[in-house]
Amino acid sequence: MADPVHKIKTIAIKDMARQALNWPARMLFPPVCAGCRRHVSQPGVLCGACWPKLRLLEKPWCPVMGTPFTHDMGEGFLSAEAIADPPPFERARAAVVYSGVARQMVQGLKYQDRTDLAPWMARWMLRAGAELIAEADVVVPVPLHWRRFLRRQFNQSAELARAVSKLSGLPFSPAAVRRVKLTRQQVGLERHEREENVRAAFRVPPEAEIEIAGRRVLVIDDVFTTGATVRAVAKALKKGGAGAVDVLTFARVLPGDFRADESATI
Repeated sequence: MADPVHKIKTIAIKDMARQALNWPARMLFPPVCAGCRRHVSQPGVLCGACWPKLRLLEKPWCPVMGTPFTHDMGEGFLSAEAIADPPPFERARAAVVYSGVARQMVQGLKYQDRTDLAPWMARWMLRAGAELIAEADVVVPVPLHWRRFLRRQFNQSAELARAVSKLSGLPFSPAAVRRVKLTRQQVGLERHEREENVRAAFRVPPEAEIEIAGRRVLVIDDVFTTGATVRAVAKALKKGGAGAVDVLTFARVLPGDFRADESATI
């Protein structure tokens, strides 16, 4: 029978060795707040000043759009948005409201190469989209056009999708949808202009149809603003043979908060 004291000592020694190996990296690159970059105790956390500024999306919400209700409206009650303009996807969920520190994190990931934020943002996404992830077959990011990808060198939606895939164990299919039209940036466009901008912008290539055929696809993006982009992606996936499509984003611009002339709104 193994000596339990020896086992405990072995675990403690391994833990000390691991901490010793991590010490140089923590000295050279100390963990900073995901929002404001103040020093914090461990990577991926928010400081005491930023945490209250993060508004997590919680139930009760619309079962289709994920739009939060002020109080429980009863099972199956849909938001006005879901009734007036039914989406081509089955369900949409987001982790946080796109404001304050959440906006800083999204813009840090997208414009400041803060790819280190993706795994931590994905953890919040898993919490918000637990029911979607439980039923999903494959994870697919909203793609960039190849020209924009060459300029930026990475796709923030793919970084989030890769992290969601790793944390959930779901297959990651970054090439299942292709952006075939070089669209304008959505920033500054009115709602109808956004819809027109991404119309027919996405397509499932023939070689990728087998990856999504009859499957429930979980589309990942950084922000749900008006929903124009994820609607266009969902339509392309359905046309390409997907059985169903759900959408999971890190942040959500709530109905009524959208301002086309606000430069900080993605």
